[in-house]
Amino acid sequence: MVDVKLPDGNVKEYEDGVRVGDVTKDISEGLFRSALGAVVNGEVKGYAEPINEDCDFRVVKFDDEEGKEIFWHTSSHLMAAAIKEIWPDAKFAIGPAINDGFYYDVDLEHRFVPEDLEKIEAKMKEIAKKDLKIERKEISREDALSYFKKEGQDYKVELIEDLPKDELITIYDMGDGVFVDLCRGPHLLSTKAIKAIKLKSIAGAYWRGDSDRKMLQRIYGISFEKKKQLDEYIQLQEEAKRRDHRKIGKEMNLFSFHEEAPGFPFFKENGMILRHELLNWWTKVLEKNGYGEIKTPLIMNEELWHRSGHWDHYKENMYFTKIDGENYAIKPMNCPGSVLVYGEEPHSYRDLPIRLAEYGQVHRHELSGALHGLFRVRTFTQDDAHVYCLPSQVKDEVFKMIDLADLLYSTFGFKYKIELSTRPDDFMGKIEEWNFAEKALEDALIERGIEYQINPKDGAFYGPKIDFHLEDAAKRTWQCGTIQLDFQLPQNFDLTYVDENGEKQRPVMLHRALLGSIERFIGSITEQFAGRFPLWINPKQVVIIPVSDKYSDFADDLCKKIEKEGFRVEVDHRSEGVGYKIRQAQLMRTNYMLVVGEKEEESGKLTVRNRDGEETKDVSFEEFIEKLNEEKDSKSMKSLF
Repeated sequence: MVDVKLPDGNVKEYEDGVRVGDVTKDISEGLFRSALGAVVNGEVKGYAEPINEDCDFRVVKFDDEEGKEIFWHTSSHLMAAAIKEIWPDAKFAIGPAINDGFYYDVDLEHRFVPEDLEKIEAKMKEIAKKDLKIERKEISREDALSYFKKEGQDYKVELIEDLPKDELITIYDMGDGVFVDLCRGPHLLSTKAIKAIKLKSIAGAYWRGDSDRKMLQRIYGISFEKKKQLDEYIQLQEEAKRRDHRKIGKEMNLFSFHEEAPGFPFFKENGMILRHELLNWWTKVLEKNGYGEIKTPLIMNEELWHRSGHWDHYKENMYFTKIDGENYAIKPMNCPGSVLVYGEEPHSYRDLPIRLAEYGQVHRHELSGALHGLFRVRTFTQDDAHVYCLPSQVKDEVFKMIDLADLLYSTFGFKYKIELSTRPDDFMGKIEEWNFAEKALEDALIERGIEYQINPKDGAFYGPKIDFHLEDAAKRTWQCGTIQLDFQLPQNFDLTYVDENGEKQRPVMLHRALLGSIERFIGSITEQFAGRFPLWINPKQVVIIPVSDKYSDFADDLCKKIEKEGFRVEVDHRSEGVGYKIRQAQLMRTNYMLVVGEKEEESGKLTVRNRDGEETKDVSFEEFIEKLNEEKDSKSMKSLF
């Protein structure tokens, strides 16, 4: 028998091997019809999967991330079934759910073209309407090999042969043989729920990511329970294209990339203004909150990375070099440098907490196919901080970090969700320390009454973490900030403090990065505002446009007066029409345009045009500056004109 604990705290007893769907149906017939599966002890399961141990049980729907995983995984099988029906000689590799839908890798002599996607979509809808039941079957290794060899599915055969000898093998049969796949699940009960489908693109993918293996064809898609959801998705995708930071970055002259340095961003003058304004503000915030700033070297010797644990757990993402015949590594993380600074001198319990902040540039090897503008690069600057504290201070320090995160994200209008990421399989240290660390972070979230989700096995190798996931204006989610609790580095580097009894003790180390990657954060706010940055941070605040050369001197004098008040301003002296200059200023997302001519020169009053094209006439210089200061100092996200 197994005990199943429900979210309301009630525990029900079932036969060992009871299916997820049977438990859900027992709870509520209505819930059974509307839900897609469940999370069982942190693992996502479809309705056909068995429960073989006591567990916590939570039903999931499409609105839940886990529900989407089940829905989209089933959709990948549905797509494969459609491809098989149209091209019977297709060979299938893998077809997982991903963050934004699903894909399947296919080996087929026919080369897919965009017109094929419509054909596959139509076939998928036709199959889905048949309400095909999806049956989970446990199968012996020998039977699985025999079946997939007979079907000519070479990639499935290879996957089976690479499984451990004692591995449980399952297949999922869609519609009594319509499509049978080697799969762990999870899946829907039937195809009927899949009502709206959009196949998005075709790409190439090496089998198992190995460039020495065959290039397969990958088809990406997404699906929904209702057509309305698909329509909303398409609309958001169009909005995302409009906000693409790579396009806007080029238009606004913020940053660039060059083939001579793939994945390494070049920040240009306007981008550096934006960057400096962001970091100058954030540095003042950190100073007010008790942080001191340090800077540690970009390159340190190999021995350090063995001691820190990065060599064993992160080596494949690091870059290496030699100096004086010795091995060195370019740092992928800033924490070992901070640890060395802490360890330079003795500390008393009265000194703690010690908060050390660093804008540290790191380098991490990313595959070329994963690079994506500022969001995925090979070098970035982390707004790191490391707090060394007593165990009794952990909760208060986490509270302060959460408050800092809320200040940061609300300043830029971001909504966010919080995840608690727990011990990964590849971890360092003792289970007892991990249990303590996970409980400390969870207790802090519970005491604050903060909603959060558990993200199992996604902690850092040295400790669990609280992750902040930002939702932007296009309703996409980005993992940004993180708070991590670490017992391992203080042990590895023998960090100590002297307690009230004169005894040496080990401090607790908290890692904290809230901007996260400064490059990614700049990419995120570029898309959040579609380049229409708030006045205080915008590289282009005011442009003055004289209607003719006759008023150039007046424009220059006005420019000097505004500049003296501390604002970024320039005069557009180009021999172009006024309309053209206004359009160019709007393309640069300039906050305000001042078109000056005879009336402005004689009256001393200004006509202020904002980037939406709205005009405010007869504004005195003093009123203009007063409003600009108010907008800048309040960090308003809206124009005050």
